[in-house]
Amino acid sequence: MTPSDRRILLVVHARRDDTVHAAERILTAVRAAGAVPVVSADDRPELAERLSLEGVATLGVDVDIDDVELAIVLGGDGTILRAAEMVRGGTAPILGINMGHVGFLAEIERDDMDDAVRRVIARDYTVEERLALAVKIQDADDRVIYETWALNEATVEKASRERMLEVVMAVDGRPLSSFGCDGVVIATPTGSTAYNFSAGGPVVWPSVEAIAVVPLSAHALFARPLVVGPDASVAVEVLERTSGSGILWCDGRRSHELPPGARVVVRRSSRPVRLARLHPAVFTDRLVRKFQLPVTGWRGMPGGAS
Repeated sequence: MTPSDRRILLVVHARRDDTVHAAERILTAVRAAGAVPVVSADDRPELAERLSLEGVATLGVDVDIDDVELAIVLGGDGTILRAAEMVRGGTAPILGINMGHVGFLAEIERDDMDDAVRRVIARDYTVEERLALAVKIQDADDRVIYETWALNEATVEKASRERMLEVVMAVDGRPLSSFGCDGVVIATPTGSTAYNFSAGGPVVWPSVEAIAVVPLSAHALFARPLVVGPDASVAVEVLERTSGSGILWCDGRRSHELPPGARVVVRRSSRPVRLARLHPAVFTDRLVRKFQLPVTGWRGMPGGAS
């Protein structure tokens, strides 16, 4: 493969000055290496107002997703989730450069951007596969009416603030408990530091293959967070006696209404999300850094030895 055959997708939060300036540097570096930079059709109009896109291809118009080698993402976790949606049909890994605040999904901070691009061009990175969720909705007659996926979480929520959602939950096809609640979060290890964390769910290390289930403000004695196996099937059914409807949200990006009688079934997706990594992943260090956790007083050996 010659350099001109290489396609590097750039996904940008195009309304921030620092991100646009960073995008310009990356586009220049990719073009200088002889590769073809690619942007999405949605990003292109806003970027074109602020920088030159000469020699930059458009995803879905000039370049198919199958031809993209890697996606460089400038932004926070929301932008990375948007990029994961873009590359879902292909095999391109995602390299996140954090331009936001917490940025759990990002691999590096903005200060390391130039070195990151150099390593992308040299193919000096590894690929880490993250468990994703396959999500489907069945109606009261068990017909599948909607299918999607999630990297972070699938959330069943009440559609109206003033009404409680009445649900029954099942694991592996066996009913577990019914209760009134604000909703139920079903999260991957990747998503355990997102909505799951805010809802009081456990932080799950990415190396642990599991699915976390967290009821939201449930009116029940048995409504604690659960951790089930990676191949388990988790179902949440909106009971017919619910006075209103519910709504399914996946990664806060894709939604579908849940009328009474609807059942949401969540299980592991056969297609993981691929993240490009430049450094060995030490998740404990990432937690400490992102949440600014106090570790003063630890007497263990440097580098993680106990």
